[in-house]
Amino acid sequence: MLLDNFRTTSLIVFAGLTLATGCAINTPESPTTTTESQVSTNSAPEPIVEENTTAAATTIRYFSDENGLAIHGTDPVAYFTESRPVAGKPEFTHTWSGSTWRFATAENRDRFAANPEQYAPQYGGFCAWAVSQGYTASIDPNAWKIVDGKLYLNFSPGVQRRWERNIPNNIQKADANWPDLATTTGET
Repeated sequence: MLLDNFRTTSLIVFAGLTLATGCAINTPESPTTTTESQVSTNSAPEPIVEENTTAAATTIRYFSDENGLAIHGTDPVAYFTESRPVAGKPEFTHTWSGSTWRFATAENRDRFAANPEQYAPQYGGFCAWAVSQGYTASIDPNAWKIVDGKLYLNFSPGVQRRWERNIPNNIQKADANWPDLATTTGET
């Protein structure tokens, strides 16, 4: 199975009241409902939802690993400038959209800080193939591709090969699926 079940919790603020809501994300082959006891203790890290008190919507923090790092600490700018994944360094970090992003150089950090949307991966940093299939999954920083100036990540090189069989169609399907999946994972 590409994705263990995982649970996300969001906060809704309405007229000064805070309500917590939870939902489970399931792969197509898993049950359509999940009880608290069915949620795996080895599940993927929860997407972290950041409350936006000035607007009615919430925004997603990019998918982060167990250490709170986007792309498992890989420099997102390096995919564009070096055409390969490069490990970021702890001394070059930037916090954006609720995640900590690492960079190989101060220059890459500054480029990202000036225009994060240009370098951040599509679909909140989740696997592009999974999103095209209607669910979310974590990623392997080594399974990547830039298409039309956008970074797409996949769960594994094997999953990436499936995604690459029909990239335009898979992007079209993922773009159509992402608004509903983003809502489920906390993004609006």
